[in-house]
Amino acid sequence: MQRESTQATHLEIQELDKETARKVVWNLSAPTLVEMFLVSLVGMADMIQVGRVGPEAITSVGLTNQPMMLLQAVFQALNVGTTALVARFIGMGKPKEASDTVKQTFVMVILLGIAISLFAGAAASSILSFMGAEPEVVRVGTPYFKVVGYGFVFNVIAMGIASALRGAGDTRSPMVVNLAANGINIVLNYVLIWGKFGFPRWGVFGAGVATTFSRLVSAIWFTVIALKGERNIRLDFSDGYKPNAEILKRIFTIGFPAALEQGVLRTGQVFFAKVVSSLGTVTFAAHQTAMNILSLTFMPGQAFATGCTTLVGQYLGAKRPENAERCAYTSQNMGLAVGVTMALVFLFFGKYIAMLYSNDMSVVLASAAVLKIYAFAQPFQSIQFILAGGLRGAGDTKYPLYSTLVGMWFGRVGLGWFFVNVVKMGLPGAWLGMAVDQIARGILIALRFRSGKWKEVRV
Repeated sequence: MQRESTQATHLEIQELDKETARKVVWNLSAPTLVEMFLVSLVGMADMIQVGRVGPEAITSVGLTNQPMMLLQAVFQALNVGTTALVARFIGMGKPKEASDTVKQTFVMVILLGIAISLFAGAAASSILSFMGAEPEVVRVGTPYFKVVGYGFVFNVIAMGIASALRGAGDTRSPMVVNLAANGINIVLNYVLIWGKFGFPRWGVFGAGVATTFSRLVSAIWFTVIALKGERNIRLDFSDGYKPNAEILKRIFTIGFPAALEQGVLRTGQVFFAKVVSSLGTVTFAAHQTAMNILSLTFMPGQAFATGCTTLVGQYLGAKRPENAERCAYTSQNMGLAVGVTMALVFLFFGKYIAMLYSNDMSVVLASAAVLKIYAFAQPFQSIQFILAGGLRGAGDTKYPLYSTLVGMWFGRVGLGWFFVNVVKMGLPGAWLGMAVDQIARGILIALRFRSGKWKEVRV
């Protein structure tokens, strides 16, 4: 109950000053920042363990992740609609409508999740071959892909409920659940990859089993939290389930451009991965190592973007757009400071971090080199993450789509392919295309947010 009174207090303030805005942003973003930081560290430890199996293992996991993220696109788009709508209802003082939004989302993700899980598991080998994997990578990666694919539904259930909780202003529960689930993942990785404590030594397949089991735990835990209804919203089936056409329409109105954006983004990432995989297994292992290290720099932007989405939605629902704008720019500045600091660490110490992943110095040196190239795009990455979060909180999801279309397909895929295949720059050329992508998106998103047109969007 204390959470509710704190939330009501900051929403009732007529005009936020800088200090209050920083406190509001920090209180909402800090749990997500801690969550993402520790989850990223777990992901690093995950990849380090897989990397010790060999370059084929790293490549098989990396090539599996790209199509799986593409399959997640539709759910991430639904989550954008859910977060924005729940935040708007909470800001308007309508918890019942917010709870109904959770129920509609929950049923949708289960039905769609089961269908996509069956497809992903059955088509595992074919998808890896399409991604350009060499025969040995297909052999090693197919069992991993199957177990992760069939367990995909657990992941999307957890994502759906977490998005609703964040929209309601509860970022602590997702932090606790995801940290616990990822802790289980890393312990089981150690046990099942290497066959400890009497368990079989399953290698990469063991990593897949660990991932799927941890996602099952997460899905069950999130569902229990939502059923209890102690976080401003409640998942209640006491009166059965009936599709709410109005709420579903509003979710899809917000989420459809976000779905297209995710489709553009993930499809681009798949084709970009194909460009890099054409350089060979060892080079792709270096690329995947660098991407895993780079993921640590995503988390400040994503954490503050989460807070920005919630606060913009809530303040617009409370009809205080000036507070929404102040919180958005405060989130941007705080996230930018953290992101740039981390970029400097990777710029000067990337080689030593890469050495944790592989004993192969060709992999280590190639990873360190491309991290230096990308460091100059870090400020733009932080800006586009956070302000795009603000636009989504306002329901202005079309412009992030446009910026992603330009950045991803002109920069990352187009220029990346050109630098790799025409200029013959190898992996550094691919990462130069990535840097152009983030710079372009950062500029376009900043211009859109500064225009203020997002304040007029109806959801």
